[in-house]
Amino acid sequence: MSLLRSARLTSTADGAWRGGFGRALRAEWTKLRTAGDMGRLLLLAVALTVAVGCGTAKAVKCPDAGCAQDAVKLALTGVPVGQAAIAVLAVLAVSGEYGTGMIRTTLTAVPNRLTVLTAKATVLATVVLISGTAAVLSSLLAGRYILPGNGFTEAHGYAPLSLADGSTLRAAVGSVLYLVLIALIGLGVATAVREAATAIGIVLGLLYLFPVVTQVVNDPEWQRHLQQISPMTAGLAVQATVHLHELPIGPWAGLGVLAMWAAAALLVGSLLLHRRDA
Repeated sequence: MSLLRSARLTSTADGAWRGGFGRALRAEWTKLRTAGDMGRLLLLAVALTVAVGCGTAKAVKCPDAGCAQDAVKLALTGVPVGQAAIAVLAVLAVSGEYGTGMIRTTLTAVPNRLTVLTAKATVLATVVLISGTAAVLSSLLAGRYILPGNGFTEAHGYAPLSLADGSTLRAAVGSVLYLVLIALIGLGVATAVREAATAIGIVLGLLYLFPVVTQVVNDPEWQRHLQQISPMTAGLAVQATVHLHELPIGPWAGLGVLAMWAAAALLVGSLLLHRRDA
């Protein structure tokens, strides 16, 4: 009898959680969809990614003597630029609610704070996954048509960019996942610090200043270790398709490092969200 009752209570609790999570998902999607800045930031992220990739593809030449460039990485050069808009989008998805006081309404409607954060992360990751896929595929398509005109031809050892190639597919999928993880880092940091300017500064500092600091270090071994833990340097290793032995870290291992940064940011954010008042 007690086992039956326990099973019923568990079933009821699970159903309540699923119902609460469903409501939280719908609420977060509505908030993200109706916020004017969010749509513009997503469009900006896609536009920057594609534009910078096209510009780089047009600017880089492969002479008749041949070159040692990574054609896939050239086409995806815009990803490190477009990620800034993604990071800002993720931060505003949280800090905007704290700025307007709407977070109190959100937590009143869904008291379980972990459910709220999970719903935010799910909606944000889905939106960035879709927009990131569009940006990456557009960049590769542009590179497929632009690069051959600059000497990146089969005669020089460069086949047309195609997702049928395993390395190119890995770079494409990895780049999309990279953008999703950047968004989750921004979400976690914003949840932890609440204030938009501070959160944006922290996230962009991790992404862009970390590599600069790494270059200041004179010791090659220490420099390599710093590159292996740098969110951007390690994460973008997934784009490499040639000279993999020269990388400070392997493609998927580098993306794993970025995933650990995202997990750490979300963990700190969730702990502080749980402990502090709205």
